[in-house]
Amino acid sequence: MSSFLPPFAVITLAAAVVNGALGYGFSSITVPLALLFVGSRLLNPALVVVEVVLNGYVLFVNRDALPRVRRRMTPVVAGLVPGIAAGTFALALVRPDWLKLWTFALLLPLILLQAAGFRRPLAAERRWGWLFGNGVGALYALTTISGPPLALFLNNQGLAKREFRASLGFIRLAEASFTAIAYAYAGLFTRESLTLVPAIVPSLVIGVPFGVWLIRRIDAETFRRICMSFDAWVVGFGLSTLLRVLHLVDGPEAYGVLGAVASIDTILLYRFFSRRRPAPALSRSFSH
Repeated sequence: MSSFLPPFAVITLAAAVVNGALGYGFSSITVPLALLFVGSRLLNPALVVVEVVLNGYVLFVNRDALPRVRRRMTPVVAGLVPGIAAGTFALALVRPDWLKLWTFALLLPLILLQAAGFRRPLAAERRWGWLFGNGVGALYALTTISGPPLALFLNNQGLAKREFRASLGFIRLAEASFTAIAYAYAGLFTRESLTLVPAIVPSLVIGVPFGVWLIRRIDAETFRRICMSFDAWVVGFGLSTLLRVLHLVDGPEAYGVLGAVASIDTILLYRFFSRRRPAPALSRSFSH
């Protein structure tokens, strides 16, 4: 455990910078990397404790936009409860390696959809919000990750930047708080898991303000896209490794998943940067 803490501190520092810059992404960066070293039952409770505070901060900073989005987001928050209950039950029962596999398998398509710039506004938002909350709640309780589906949902609903961040803070504070209660009831908080919290706090104190400073000086969309690319490659590597560990695919063939992810992401990166390349200046010719 002590040998894991230094790399864990580095991982959470990088994740905190991303969270400070984008308003989300702490778990999306931390979990795929940390799961290469430690199990979900040890990692998840520590992250949930930290995210109650972190998402409370995000909501506080964007509190002026909350009245404009609270009513729209309430069905999603209400739907979190049954999903969190189901996810916590699964976390307590499923084998750690299978938990990791399902975590990576659920994450990968969500990351690639974001990378592809998927856009499809959800009609009948209030009607479908509760069901969406069910799925997000189950995913969060199982993995402590909800940024990718929430970013997909909120980016497609026509929210302004501060409304987006207020909605994200509102939903994620609720899911972290509800999950902390569910974990406590299921007995998932242990002394060993809580020893990870002191390693996370300094990363947040340093990384979040730095991320806020950084995003004002670089292109936000390019930064977001690079973070998603990194996530996709880590998840692809994790999936390939687990396929071998669980003997679902033996030999180097297991790394075909990583190869496929790398190929898809390279194509998406090319499309992204080619579309953002400034058009060449047109030279005018004058004939007399």
